[in-house]
Amino acid sequence: MAQSKRAVVVGGGIGGLTAAAALHQGGWDVTVLERAPALEPIGAGISLAPNSLRALDVIGLGDEIRDLAAWQGDGGLRTPSGRWLSRTDAGAVAERFGGPLVLLHRATLITSLAARLPAGAVRTGVAAGLADPGDADRPARVSTADGDLEADLVVAADGIQSAVRRALFPRHPGAVYSGFTTWRVVIPVPGVEFASHETWGRGRIWGSHPLKDGRVYAYAAAITPAEGRAPDDEKAELLRRYGDWHDPIPAILAAARPDDVLRHDVHHITEPLPAYHRGRVALIGDAAHAMQPTLGQGGNQAIEDAIVLAAHCDDLAAYTVARLPRTTAIARQAARIGRLNLMTNRAGIAVRNTALAAVSKAAPLLFLRGFEGIADWRPPQAPYAAGKTTADERQRRTPREGRLHRTR
Repeated sequence: MAQSKRAVVVGGGIGGLTAAAALHQGGWDVTVLERAPALEPIGAGISLAPNSLRALDVIGLGDEIRDLAAWQGDGGLRTPSGRWLSRTDAGAVAERFGGPLVLLHRATLITSLAARLPAGAVRTGVAAGLADPGDADRPARVSTADGDLEADLVVAADGIQSAVRRALFPRHPGAVYSGFTTWRVVIPVPGVEFASHETWGRGRIWGSHPLKDGRVYAYAAAITPAEGRAPDDEKAELLRRYGDWHDPIPAILAAARPDDVLRHDVHHITEPLPAYHRGRVALIGDAAHAMQPTLGQGGNQAIEDAIVLAAHCDDLAAYTVARLPRTTAIARQAARIGRLNLMTNRAGIAVRNTALAAVSKAAPLLFLRGFEGIADWRPPQAPYAAGKTTADERQRRTPREGRLHRTR
């Protein structure tokens, strides 16, 4: 009986666990090394588009996530005063891209992914480094405090400040500060009704969305110097910046405690790597192509990476060919959107808002063009045969979620 190949995944986030699950499904012996003491993801909500849901179908997880998540329904884009600039339609998105946009807590996704792995496959509290990338004639080696691990494949999913990326490409400049920071909260907000929205102000944005468990996921972003922190606490900073914006933003801020607020500067890779592999090592997710969150595709592209890598695990050059052009284009598009929605010039903002409102009124579906070539992507492997209804069928017969949200 042939011995199974061994993969070591450095990083137990969304991309790393997806890769581990896909490789395990393909018969690999997989070990995931996570530096944190537990699989407790930093972050809050994550939006999954049809492209990543189809990728999760390959490992049999797509239907489970669709069931656990809130389907992102009708809502739209607003100004700080509350005026609607554009409206979104969940049915139109699902019809155009073959499935819905969904929203769930990152912890929910992490738990579902980890459950796809055998007991003992995930080792937490383990810092890992790349000792040797290996080549065609020798395995790669990953170093830990307990000794080295040899592997036929090393998957580097160690995030924006990836140590493995630096070891493979020491001359690459790495990730740089994008110019803005983000805040996120996931909290209950009793008695508040609202439609999902993203609001664009002057150098600031805010988004409010319901989760399926009744909580609210809210996020904000603002142009600030790097490594800045509020003089008092981050809730006070949010009140200062967004407290006079339209409902339900004041109610969400009132319900949040200072400890509920997460703040992180946004870094991204502006100079693409020459490749996403070297030797027997492959980079995925933020380690390969950290991008701004303005398209909501960071986690989605990490999931795509993982599934494509599993299809090309014996030919890493093919993995690079499949992923580098696509992710580079999406990262650049995210940066363009970031410049648009965080504009600071008052005259430019007025022109932008007028144009958005006019386009929304004249051709509502025109906004979906920005996701063409992104949300309609399909994985190279055949989808997992779940024996359930497809996302399109479910959308046609399931009442839309998110039109109006009342927390309980």
